[in-house]
Amino acid sequence: MQPPPIEPDTKDWTTTITDGCAECGFDPAYDVTRTGERLRATVPGYAAALARPDATERPAPTVWSPLEYAAHVRDVFRLFQQRLTLMLEQDDPLFANWDQDETAVAERYWEQDPATVADELAQAAAASAAAFDQVRDDQWERTGRRSNGSAFTVRTLAVYFLHDVEHHLADLRR
Repeated sequence: MQPPPIEPDTKDWTTTITDGCAECGFDPAYDVTRTGERLRATVPGYAAALARPDATERPAPTVWSPLEYAAHVRDVFRLFQQRLTLMLEQDDPLFANWDQDETAVAERYWEQDPATVADELAQAAAASAAAFDQVRDDQWERTGRRSNGSAFTVRTLAVYFLHDVEHHLADLRR
């Protein structure tokens, strides 16, 4: 049975690139060359959340379960690896639109197997971390744009991406 819909998040999270995040404590002033390392460091936390007996249960009707958060993060890993690749291979690419709430419903996150999601998340994390590990010094300022006009450099994309992954891990600890 499909759970109640989650209210779409309309906050402009791009502010975390410069301002950090008071909700989760994210500090954007980190060494971006360590993005891959920090992405890999989140995997055990997601694996632990997915191994909990209540991994499929929502803490409130309109708050994602650990399974739904992890499925979302798995897809975020995949998406940002694709976006990074575009930025490194093309000049100022325009990213295809991605609606996270639409994807959650279409992919039926709540019905996915926690063990499978844990494996897929670990694989996606390893691949995206490796991609960020390979960014050369002269590539951090390459650009790309979202369909809403938000502009990124590889550097700011790394910060934005890492915040999302770490923020949702903090969500699971609350």
